[in-house]
Amino acid sequence: MKRSYLGEFEEIVLLTVAVMEGGAYGVAITHEISEQTGRAVRLNQVHAALERLEDKGMLKSEMGEPTAERGGRRKRLFTVTAYGRRTLQEIQEVRVSFWARLLNPFKPVTSV
Repeated sequence: MKRSYLGEFEEIVLLTVAVMEGGAYGVAITHEISEQTGRAVRLNQVHAALERLEDKGMLKSEMGEPTAERGGRRKRLFTVTAYGRRTLQEIQEVRVSFWARLLNPFKPVTSV
């Protein structure tokens, strides 16, 4: 399968779904990304990225069971496919390779 390239936000969404291991749905993904990155993230941005990633074959989704907390509505749950995991692994390998080649590593920034 030909490799699809990801934008930074798609990569973060895919990685978030992988971290959440089966409990990933739109609102939870949005909250996790906001919490981990400090970025303001809107649900429609996450849904668009999820749809693109599913179209690329990196995610699959299924409807969960109805829940009382959602008034009987079901959540669409996302999981990473083997292709998505392989893509994340390739991205990680490229980044690790570049960081390892950095001659003058950045020093941690300390707050004043």
